[in-house]
Amino acid sequence: VQLQASGGGYVQSGGSLRLSCAASVSIFSIKNASWYRQAPGKQRELVADSTRGGTTTYADSVKGRFSISRDNTKNTVFLQMNNLQPEDTAVYYCSGLVLSTQYWGQGTEVTVSS
Repeated sequence: VQLQASGGGYVQSGGSLRLSCAASVSIFSIKNASWYRQAPGKQRELVADSTRGGTTTYADSVKGRFSISRDNTKNTVFLQMNNLQPEDTAVYYCSGLVLSTQYWGQGTEVTVSS
């Protein structure tokens, strides 16, 4: 299973970005599709999670601003990020749980200026 993350970049505070994670397998085989992030000097943290059954969960810090979704036709998971703040600056990683193995994408960097 390969996951290819893209869509990161540089944006001003209040701006938006959409991250994409293209999977090499059918999206239906991914039980949990997630986005994590790791800021400099900090531990990796879960940002958003989407189950195969449609349940989504978010970190408190991004609720109401970020939205995770799946496109079954493109085998892609998206993370729409609105009203970005400097504290959202991090490397974002997509992850997929297939059977009992967790796979990771390579990360895409998001920088938010104040």
